[in-house]
Amino acid sequence: QVQLVESGGGLVQAGGSLRLSCADSGSIFWFAMGWYRQAPGKQREVVATITSDGSKTYADSVKGRFTISRDNAKNTVDLQMNSLKPEDTAVYYCNKFVMGRHYWGQGTQVTVSS
Repeated sequence: QVQLVESGGGLVQAGGSLRLSCADSGSIFWFAMGWYRQAPGKQREVVATITSDGSKTYADSVKGRFTISRDNAKNTVDLQMNSLKPEDTAVYYCNKFVMGRHYWGQGTQVTVSS
C-alpha cells in the first residue's frame, strides 16, 4: 500500500522560502513523482513533476522559483520553494503515479503573507 507523508509547510512572508518533503513508505525508484496544490475554491493543479530518470517539469507560475528533487535511496521527494508569493498559498500534495493510478498524501498547508 502506498503511503505518502508530506512535511515542511507553514507560514512565511512574501519573498521567503520553504522546503517541502514527501516520504514514501515504499520505493519510489521506478515511479514518477510530483507536487500538486489546491487553493481554496480552486481545482487541484500540478506544480512540478519528476520522472524516474530525473526529468522535471514545472508549472509556468513557479518556473525559476521552485525546484523539485528526489532521493531514491531515502524514498523522498522534495520541493524547494523560493521567492514565495501570496498566490502560492495552498495545500500542497505529494503525488505518486503507479500503473495509471495517482496516489496522494494528506497535504501540507503553505501560507504566504503579503
